[in-house]
Amino acid sequence: MLQAVQISWSPHLRLTRAAGDCETVLHRPASELNERPLHVVLGTTPEKVRHLDALAREDRRAVEFLSASLGSGDPVPLRLTLIMEEGEATAVVVDLRTLLEGAPPVQLSGLASQLSHELRNPLSSVKMAVQTLARNTGLSERDQRRLTIANREIRTLERMLWQLSEYGRGTSPNLEQHAPRSLIQEAMAMVAPELTERRVEVRVDEAPDVPKVRVDAGRLRPVLAQVLLNVAMGLPSSEGGNVDVAIRPGPEGRVVMELKEPAGLLPEEHRDSLFKPYECHLARGAGLSLAALRRVLQHQGGDVSAETSPETGTVFTLTFAT
Repeated sequence: MLQAVQISWSPHLRLTRAAGDCETVLHRPASELNERPLHVVLGTTPEKVRHLDALAREDRRAVEFLSASLGSGDPVPLRLTLIMEEGEATAVVVDLRTLLEGAPPVQLSGLASQLSHELRNPLSSVKMAVQTLARNTGLSERDQRRLTIANREIRTLERMLWQLSEYGRGTSPNLEQHAPRSLIQEAMAMVAPELTERRVEVRVDEAPDVPKVRVDAGRLRPVLAQVLLNVAMGLPSSEGGNVDVAIRPGPEGRVVMELKEPAGLLPEEHRDSLFKPYECHLARGAGLSLAALRRVLQHQGGDVSAETSPETGTVFTLTFAT
């Protein structure tokens, strides 16, 4: 059953009522929330709650997403639907983790579609504004660097949205024959600015006579690109380095691709969570990319696994149907 909370607040941004599973979603019982400042209840800033209040009073059922600091532990991702009810600003609050955990594909697909729709439009506006500013030749070197950083983070958000959408997608893939090396090269091109910035080179070692593989390249490339970037981000940032990819024929007519991450070492107790959304304990943003990669490959007749040891680090093995 989905845990949700409905809260209302006064024009002075203090909570007037709370109903639902407050202890699970907001980490406090309802009795401790009433009359508290809204920014304290939601674990965010006063500026953010003023924005939420304004959206609620427009009464357009606006949807906002919030990373809430609700005590000890990691921030909690919250989804808020903002409305007016009985003359009070109100929000229905859901912990996004409960939507993903154990959710069936249909539910994930609907959630992913809604999230992408809600976030892509404002992100596109931000991207256009940043690109327009970047054409201003009168900007200082410091401002140019800031715009470069903003562009990089926008690309990161676009990839994250795509991964979320792809993880929940249930449509049949369009399988075609592709050379495995071309898949890697096209994935590299998608994150080329980030690889160049980190002085990272992707080295591909392909065995002779590797057959083509049957994949939906349009759905595989962005996920593969993010995994390559995650591996690159594990290298020492001041030194750069190489990401090694090996391609060779596999058993039963399959093709195997190995990505080696020497710096990635996963403790035994965390290995079962490696491909679960947002439970991966490898750093560098691997929370959804590995889950999406496995989902994409399995829908296309392949799979991905990982082995880790102090000697080799983590080796990801991707298998493809031919």
